[in-house]
Amino acid sequence: MNKYWSLLTKKLSPYEPGEQPQDRKYLKLNTNENPFPPSEEVLSKIRGSVSDSLRLYPDPNSTKLKSAIANYYDLDINNIFVGNGSDEILAFSFLAFFKDKNPISFPNVTYSFYPVYCNLFEIGFNTFPLDCNFSIDIEKIDTNSGGIIFPNPNAPTGVYFGLSGIEEILNKFPDIMLIVDEAYIDFGGASCIELIEKYNNLLVIQTFSKSRSLAGMRVGFAIGHPNLIMALNRVKNSFNSYPLDTIAIEGAIGAIEDNDYFVTCCSQIVEARKYLSNELEKMSFHVLPSKANFLFVNHPKLDAASIYRKLKESGILVRHFNNPIIDNFLRITIGKKEEMILLVKSIKSITGVDHV
Repeated sequence: MNKYWSLLTKKLSPYEPGEQPQDRKYLKLNTNENPFPPSEEVLSKIRGSVSDSLRLYPDPNSTKLKSAIANYYDLDINNIFVGNGSDEILAFSFLAFFKDKNPISFPNVTYSFYPVYCNLFEIGFNTFPLDCNFSIDIEKIDTNSGGIIFPNPNAPTGVYFGLSGIEEILNKFPDIMLIVDEAYIDFGGASCIELIEKYNNLLVIQTFSKSRSLAGMRVGFAIGHPNLIMALNRVKNSFNSYPLDTIAIEGAIGAIEDNDYFVTCCSQIVEARKYLSNELEKMSFHVLPSKANFLFVNHPKLDAASIYRKLKESGILVRHFNNPIIDNFLRITIGKKEEMILLVKSIKSITGVDHV
């Protein structure tokens, strides 16, 4: 057993999250967390759920939360699946839909958990190159794919792929699953949820961690044809039957119901993103067009790894990826406007880039 376990684990390259050092207080712009706290309505529901009822197991079907999500998107509850974060739902989805004889396809620059799941579940995969603008080129997707998945907007680039392009993929590949990972869709893109009634091979996955300020609770959901939701439930209850906990359910209901607060927070993040993008471009940075709560940037004369290290020394964390395709880029989470002003000042001070 020990020998077998050793051989199995040695093949795995686990996902590496953004660093979270504890040696000092940092301005964290490396993990795409929301800079705004949960709303008072959310906190009120959470406080109300902390009672004697915690001695009881939560609703195994999370019916109240599914109903709230269904009402928000004007869908049937049978279109909704919820899980302990979108990453758990992604894991279930890989098991439910991608155990095909043909390898699945995803971009060569994308969310780095996808190959981890493939290796863990022994699913073959191919990557297809993005175009010169880091956008999806449909002609590059393998016509023999056993399934397709990508984030939209993409991670870590923030580049958004429009609904017409998604429909083109669905029409070109009508017999395989397309999973669109919309973790960042609320910061400027149009969700493809509207397409699920037209295409029964489309699954859309979202999270409460980014736009709804609940990263500490790990709540995600998927929307698709009832048959897809049924498949996810079968995998979940065969693999990890533990439902969302009572507190998470109530917090998520509050977040989906307090739409005014959600819209306000997203609007402020979009405004701060615009400010930072403009300021970086003034300093000759190349800034990819982003519909996410982060920017993906590089500079023609300055080394990204060096900027990352100097920012960290000054107490600011951004994300640098050790990937040859993108190793001269930085991913910068959008914080509050005042945090973005501080970041701009730090970049000018550290690099002197405003004089380059």
